[in-house]
Amino acid sequence: MQRLFRAALRPVTYSRWVHLCVPVLMLAVWMFIDRETPWMPLLLVIPLALLPWMRLAEGHQARFLLAPHDRDNGAGGFSTVGSRRWGDRWRTLLWLEIRLVLSAVTVCASVVLPVSTVDLVRVAAAGGPVDDSILPFTPPTWAAWLLAPVPLVLLIVIVILFGELVTSIARLLLGPSSAERLTALEARTEQLLERTRIARELHDSIGHALTVAVVQAGAARAAGDPEFTDRALRAIEETGRAALEDLERVLLVLRESGQRPSQRPTLAEAERLLASARASGASVDAELAGPLEKLTGPVTQEGYRILQEALTNVLRHCGPVPVRVRIGMVADRLDLEVTNPLPDGTSLTIGGSGGSGSGLRGIRERAALLGGQVDTGPHGGGWRVHARLPLQPIR
Repeated sequence: MQRLFRAALRPVTYSRWVHLCVPVLMLAVWMFIDRETPWMPLLLVIPLALLPWMRLAEGHQARFLLAPHDRDNGAGGFSTVGSRRWGDRWRTLLWLEIRLVLSAVTVCASVVLPVSTVDLVRVAAAGGPVDDSILPFTPPTWAAWLLAPVPLVLLIVIVILFGELVTSIARLLLGPSSAERLTALEARTEQLLERTRIARELHDSIGHALTVAVVQAGAARAAGDPEFTDRALRAIEETGRAALEDLERVLLVLRESGQRPSQRPTLAEAERLLASARASGASVDAELAGPLEKLTGPVTQEGYRILQEALTNVLRHCGPVPVRVRIGMVADRLDLEVTNPLPDGTSLTIGGSGGSGSGLRGIRERAALLGGQVDTGPHGGGWRVHARLPLQPIR
């Protein structure tokens, strides 16, 4: 009884009532045309159900009227795309036929039961039978007063039960098909992959800029040389400006503003990273061999980020130490190697405990997406990041 009372107070109960009553409009129009064949609408919906857009329309109606709370929470209980297979069309047809029958019963109850209450009140007030009553019998006056609310309570019960029933049937017949669920799952997977890629982009670009700024500021304060301080501030400014460009590009993607994001940096711009590391006080011995500007987009873009993260790790964990950078094309792959000595007291786990920090993990993920490999760890008394990326990445 308590559950019934709560259901009677829920707005969704009455939006479902509206949904149940809407199809009877078609029946009313047909009855105006031909009263001898009230069953004809059951045949008329057959060609309508076979139209692809009918499933789309019914799905939206069900979402807005039968389960508005699902809509608010972003839940997908109903399909909101047109029919793509004959199985979807037949399920839509069955749904329309059931909806017409339930609509006729609901509207009949919505008319007869309130009128019955009115007749019971008339009987009680008149103290006997009244004209034009639809009551099957005339109760005593005292019984008429007691029975008057019963039809209205019965109507609320019917509306609640039929609302639950039609919602369950709609979820069964208008719910996403296997193909639609697979499409939605693929879209969700693509979205998660994109969010992961954006997170890596922010970690690499912003992390590099902050590392350079911290190292430059610390070196300038320790040096106490106005000329060196001026160079450090200039390097911080250039690195910060590049980081802001990266941040703006990522934010454009997140906002889905429709604007084309700026081009991601490539290995053709590697000198910008090397100059930033040199401005931080590191001595960089770089050798860039081969036509890097002709590398395919994914290889050169991910290669740039791998180089950026490797240099960031050196500055963050070892400071302005000598760095050796070798980038070149060997056979069918791109080789990228960054090595540096380890100052006394520096742990042999640059980038995280056991070489498993988020930076190194991001480097490995980038290489793995292209079908490449990365070796990171101690090498010849120092630390090395060695990436091997295929020139034609896997798809």
